[in-house]
Formats: sequence, structure tokens, C-alpha cells
Amino acid sequence: MTQQTFTSYEEFWPYYVAMHAKAATRWIHLAGTLTGLALSTYGLVSGRKRYLAGLPVIGYGTAWPAHFLIEKNNPATFGHPAWSLRGDAQMIRMMLAGRDDELAETAAKWLAENA
Repeated sequence: MTQQTFTSYEEFWPYYVAMHAKAATRWIHLAGTLTGLALSTYGLVSGRKRYLAGLPVIGYGTAWPAHFLIEKNNPATFGHPAWSLRGDAQMIRMMLAGRDDELAETAAKWLAENA
């Protein structure tokens, strides 16, 4: 899939979700982000600064391979880093709220319209 151009986050959001069309990719993102966040929080609370790297290292270290191996696409972070970070947070909030089916529907709709 070629690099996409967007003028707003709202326009970017369905594309971001479509790049996470498979549930396994979304759940790997969730696990990596929450694990990295927990480790970074531990580092902050305990004063062990090296653990602050947990969020980017574990978060991206699990998410990016999921794109290459499961989705067979490039992470949206490569072209849209700020919006991708915001999208990841929104996607994870929705998953934690039990709205993963809504994400799957958004992804399917975008892919059908842009295939």
C-alpha cells in the first residue's frame, strides 16, 4: 500500500485502524504498550531511569513486527508519527472499553472503500 496523505487526524483515524485490521495486531499493540507503560511507570516511581525506555522499546518492539509479520504492511508511525501515537492511544482506550468489534468494522469499511 502506498503512503497516504491526510489533512487532519479525523481523516487519518480510519486509515490508522485499517492498518491494524487483524485483531492479533491490535492485541499485540495493546500488550506491548501496556507492558512498556508498566515498566516505565516502575522506573519513574522507583527512580530507576533506565526503565523509562520500556514504553518505546517494548511498545514499538512488539508493535512493529506485528505489522510486518501479521498485517504485511508498514507501521503508520513511519509516515505519521504524531497521529500514530494518538491513534494508538485511542485504539487502546477503545479496546479496554470493549469496543474492539467497532475497530474491526472501521478497518473493514476503510479497506473496502480504498482497496
